[in-house]
Amino acid sequence: MDVTESTFQAAVIERSHSVPVVVDFWAAWCGPCLQLGPVLEREAAQRAGRVELVKLDVDANQTLSRDYGIQGIPAVKAFSKGRIVAEFVGAQPAAAVARFLDSLIPSDAELLAQKGDEESLRKALELDPERADAAVKLAKIVLGRGQRPEALAILGHVHGSFAADGLAARIRLEGAGTPDLSPAFTALDAGHYEHALDVLIEAVASTRGARDEIRRVVVGILDELGLEDPLATRSRIKLASALY
Repeated sequence: MDVTESTFQAAVIERSHSVPVVVDFWAAWCGPCLQLGPVLEREAAQRAGRVELVKLDVDANQTLSRDYGIQGIPAVKAFSKGRIVAEFVGAQPAAAVARFLDSLIPSDAELLAQKGDEESLRKALELDPERADAAVKLAKIVLGRGQRPEALAILGHVHGSFAADGLAARIRLEGAGTPDLSPAFTALDAGHYEHALDVLIEAVASTRGARDEIRRVVVGILDELGLEDPLATRSRIKLASALY
């Protein structure tokens, strides 16, 4: 499908919230574009319903070409959730194009994790025990039933996730009982993140023995909030001040 500057927002940006959209920036006079085009079309057709391919003529849509910094063609950019998530420049062999497209398609474990119910989360972790998003969601469900050992066991398979590490630290702190951080955890469970973070960061500054565990909890919460969240930005500054 061909897109233009007038249809790009709907066909690419908005559509990419439902399925990955790959944009082939090309021109009729470009030899490598004419080589790559059929390869992209064939590989995308084999993944119909899981990824979509659109073509944009750079000569006829020069404003968009400038906006996306197109300097050489063919230029291929993949959009998901309204953002560019992968790209390459120049003609590529079919195997490379296939790998590129496959990298955009959610795995079975990812799709199960997105569902969020306990059965789906357990199936996701059967496929990928180290999947952090599924492990954190499932551990919270299990923790809600008071099953701390199982929650810790689930999180124990995950490596390199601040959110999983922070939740595990919270479980250990609750089991220890000292210091008493129940006001912070009650606020956190109720969605009152600012109050919870303020209490926890104050505890980092005033507590010695469990200081690192509390720091892990705070970092985990900040990770779940995301880098661009204003509360996370303010809280990082407060945490740095409490630590140093």
